[in-house]
Amino acid sequence: MKKFISVLLIGAMVFAFTACGGDKNEDAGTDEQTGTSESGAIDYSKIPDTMESEDGKYQIAFITDVGQLKDQSFNEFTWNGVKAYASENDKSYKYYQPANDQAATDADRYDAMKAAADSGAEVIVAAGFLQEKALKQAAEDFPDVHFIFIDGAIEGYDNIASVNYREEQAGYLAGYAAVMDGFTKLGFSGGGGGSNPACERYGYGYVQGVEAAAEVKDVDVEMRYSWEYGSTFSASPDLQAMLGGWYEAGTEVIFMSGGAMFQSGAAAAAANDGAIIGVDVDQSGQSDTVITSAMKDLAGSTMDVIGAYYDGNWENYGGKVTTFGAAEGRVGIPTDTWQLEGWTVDDYNALLEQIKNGEVEIDNELVSDPSTLDWEHITFVK
Repeated sequence: MKKFISVLLIGAMVFAFTACGGDKNEDAGTDEQTGTSESGAIDYSKIPDTMESEDGKYQIAFITDVGQLKDQSFNEFTWNGVKAYASENDKSYKYYQPANDQAATDADRYDAMKAAADSGAEVIVAAGFLQEKALKQAAEDFPDVHFIFIDGAIEGYDNIASVNYREEQAGYLAGYAAVMDGFTKLGFSGGGGGSNPACERYGYGYVQGVEAAAEVKDVDVEMRYSWEYGSTFSASPDLQAMLGGWYEAGTEVIFMSGGAMFQSGAAAAAANDGAIIGVDVDQSGQSDTVITSAMKDLAGSTMDVIGAYYDGNWENYGGKVTTFGAAEGRVGIPTDTWQLEGWTVDDYNALLEQIKNGEVEIDNELVSDPSTLDWEHITFVK
């Protein structure tokens, strides 16, 4: 097993593409209100999570997915986009967490949306596919409010803009990179119990990337693939024990695609000299075991769609589903923090360009069990 170099990230994790706000610049001055440095980069940690508006109204609201706001993943980085746009454009903002946390119901989510609308929200950003039913009801009850649905798909409501991502492209890049770096015993641990579209796309794309790289290198790969213990996207002793067993059986790297499940993966990897691949954002700052992350630019794309409303261009997104991918600079893996030694940044950029121009095609079907398909270089094991 190769040894992994510790990477220290100062401050907030950031998306590593030029399409987003960039990274923290310690040498440049930072505006304490907007979090924007002299270089134009955004340090999200400088923007407060709470504020008091003068009139008690909050123009831009965020409704969290399951889990906590500061989850260092899906919720937090969508929220980063909300508060960054608001602070840069002198808008008031507030977040709302539905009652009952992991056990939140559609009624709990609706109540959070209603509270936001009653508090003056012009735009409400709702994260996670579980928000769908509540969103439809809220959109009907508050027709003057504009809703942004992150990681979900609703059409036919002019005041709902749905935003999806080509997670299969990010997963493909992560799987390809792992095999090109010399790993041949891989795993995937997914959230949502195999029913979350984003996680399914991540996982299926990952397997496709593994297969493609294995063909290039003419190697055989062993794969463990499971949705077990991931239904609530939570860390748990059972999940950690399962993943620890994988490492003990020879697995070298596991793609953790399930929010707070990351913590169980990181703990299991650390105890077994293993490695993990992070998800949604660059998770290298959370554990030395992270060799790379399959990312989507949650903050930047959220800012884009909020901006469309305030710029008078809501019709670009409202009433439809917009899917961001490599061509828009919204998915990929971080080259600044990866711990890959057998694959270069130039190689990565060349593959990314092939994905952008369609030379490399990646299937985006929702496949929860890739082991049922035929693979030339991958053997699935329990």
